[in-house]
Amino acid sequence: MPVVRLEHTDDERLSAFCGLTDGQLRDGIGGGRGGGMFVGESRKAIDCALDAGARPLALLMEEKWLEPTMPVVERVLAAYPDVPVFVATPEQFRAVTGYEITRGALVLFQRPAPLSVEEAVRGARRVAVLEDIVNYTNVGAIFRSAVALGIDAVLLTPSCHDPLYRRAARVSQGTVFQVPWARIGGERDWAVDGVPLLHSLGFKAAALALSDESISVEDPCLAACEKLALVLGTEGEGLSASTIACCDWTVRIPMDHGVDSLNVAAASAVAFWETRVR
Repeated sequence: MPVVRLEHTDDERLSAFCGLTDGQLRDGIGGGRGGGMFVGESRKAIDCALDAGARPLALLMEEKWLEPTMPVVERVLAAYPDVPVFVATPEQFRAVTGYEITRGALVLFQRPAPLSVEEAVRGARRVAVLEDIVNYTNVGAIFRSAVALGIDAVLLTPSCHDPLYRRAARVSQGTVFQVPWARIGGERDWAVDGVPLLHSLGFKAAALALSDESISVEDPCLAACEKLALVLGTEGEGLSASTIACCDWTVRIPMDHGVDSLNVAAASAVAFWETRVR
């Protein structure tokens, strides 16, 4: 299909780009398509999504991004010649998406089938568990650190932000497509079922939290652990008391100069590096 320069913004083929929340895209509401979808943004994230086998459904970009994005366009059309490629003026683009600024083209993808916890951690020795982290920048940054620093899978509680949200995927530099991930536990208290599931799969669980009973992240028992799940919580509130009680260890990162904690994305990188499989 040739590049389509928009004449009007009410083209029904643009409906998935128009006014749908990320939750609606995830659940497949609107757009006239079955199953969930997500929007990829930036060359790096889009290339990683394609490398992972995600199926593109449509491309939309401002005119200024057409030439820089042409390698992606050619790659998509070589494999999926019927995928529409829409090019818009800045005014049309804002009218359709509501976005003032993007870091390149937008690509609408079919959402891949979700993995089970068992599938995501198969063969893994180090996993990260994210409890109720709703800041997409932190989610993306944690995924980037996870891939770089030896984490084999990421598990997210039901309330945790969607890693495929366009900004999370962009901040991750596409690494959300390079490490298996899955949802774990129930809505009310994920750890009641989730931590025993990890135990049944051979993992010890270490909760990163401030506690008088915590051990240092430098403790050799962590690095020596055959299969370890590092559990990270939200900014401010931290992990729930129930989660800490269910885990095998409570772990702290030693601090200097009276600082009590790090941003969760920074803390994850320290913990991943220190407990990596040697």
